[in-house]
Amino acid sequence: MKKSLIKKYARLIVRVGANVQKGQSVVVSCAVSQADFCALVVDECYRAGAKYVNVQWSDDKISRLKFRNESVRTLSTVLKWQEERVKWMSEELPCRIHIVSEDPDGLKGVNPAKMQKVQVNTYKVTKKYSDAMESRHQWTIAAVPGEAWAKKVFPELRKSQAVEKLWRAILETVYVTEDADPVETWEKVNADFKARCAELNKDRFEYLHYKSSNGTDFKCWLMPESKWCGGGETDLRGHFFNPNMPTIEVFTTPKKGMAEGKVVSTKPLSYRGQLIENFSFEFKGGKVVSVKAEKGQKVLEEMISSDEGAAMIGELALVPQDSPISNQNILYYETLFDENASCHIALGRGYRECVDGYENMTADELSDRGVNDSMIHVDFMIGAPDLSITGHTFDGRDVEIFRDGNFVI
Repeated sequence: MKKSLIKKYARLIVRVGANVQKGQSVVVSCAVSQADFCALVVDECYRAGAKYVNVQWSDDKISRLKFRNESVRTLSTVLKWQEERVKWMSEELPCRIHIVSEDPDGLKGVNPAKMQKVQVNTYKVTKKYSDAMESRHQWTIAAVPGEAWAKKVFPELRKSQAVEKLWRAILETVYVTEDADPVETWEKVNADFKARCAELNKDRFEYLHYKSSNGTDFKCWLMPESKWCGGGETDLRGHFFNPNMPTIEVFTTPKKGMAEGKVVSTKPLSYRGQLIENFSFEFKGGKVVSVKAEKGQKVLEEMISSDEGAAMIGELALVPQDSPISNQNILYYETLFDENASCHIALGRGYRECVDGYENMTADELSDRGVNDSMIHVDFMIGAPDLSITGHTFDGRDVEIFRDGNFVI
């Protein structure tokens, strides 16, 4: 891939994704295999005026070794310097940039129950700091192709060819081209999102009803204060940023504990480095009461038992079948992309910014309104060519939102 395009992409992530401001601190999360690209991102952060940039490195091989050789107690211990780091982040509120490139099967073979226990234990320490940061800082997630990931997506190609093809696909999704300024393109993209959300927010939906011939027949209720969001966001300090690059979805936060019926997945899910395929959830009384999966059943069972909110819904997202990423006809095995090629639902934590007046509410008040809280937020795809979605409004009207997998409003 041409260095000029890669540099343009790094600039886009910093200037439009995180929108790093002069004098801000930045924390970048990246796999060690992507050090060269990370260096371009760090350089762009400094060019944008960042006063301090910290890189937090990761590696699936090391993570796998730790989970295989260390005890749950050791893995669950949050050392003093580690807690001080997240405490500093909750006070400094740095921009956060996450660079995704991991192998979808990178943690295959690791005991999911062990991973679950470690996450639960560490979350008890870090939750207060992550809560303190929510809606108060800029963050973005973007991706670059790792070799193992590229081979998973394009198994018929040699590694170098697969990486090149995945580079081209990724850059296409974020509008990085030779002959256009992606920063200007994203301004138009965000304007389109604003118009779409305004159209959906004209009707106040009491619940949505999803139906598809694959077995999906599902209702989920919203709060009177629920609103549709999409594209860029503005944090409570007034900084605009784009959390996901790419993004096609418009989404909202439903009312916790109010969902009924069955949803069937239409794409695999990579969760904690393990692939889950051909699965479905049954909801009753707002919670998952049964789960079935051809592959990854145990992982799903562990996931929904993470905490009280893990078996409830935190997000409903609308993505038309006829959209740029969907039309690529590529299964990425990475939620950042696959969720933007398909309507999806997330189990776990809800988004407070999808509630009218959230900036004037406490966490307890948001919970009382119906915003779900959890240590997880896991998207899974349910879009299908014949998916229909009907919105029932609080004033008793039925509004057709989706027909045959695409918007009709």
